[in-house]
Amino acid sequence: MVQNNNFFDNLEKKTNVKQQDIFNLANSVNGANFQDEQTVRNLIQQVSKLANKPVPKEKEDELVKTIVNNNMPLDFASLAKMFGKK
Repeated sequence: MVQNNNFFDNLEKKTNVKQQDIFNLANSVNGANFQDEQTVRNLIQQVSKLANKPVPKEKEDELVKTIVNNNMPLDFASLAKMFGKK
């Protein structure tokens, strides 16, 4: 358990996101319908708020479309490009 606490302590220091907030987000995702546009938008907005990083409307639309249509790339290079800055 100490190792898990160290992980979350380090994560909180780097991101300013509390462990409980991460668990709350994970619980909200569990069983979520990722085919539902509003569910996906809410999740993106929650992550944006937690990370204190605004997501431009165009990027949100792109993410929603990709997730709802089940077109998420599985390789890291494609994911990095998708989430990278414009």
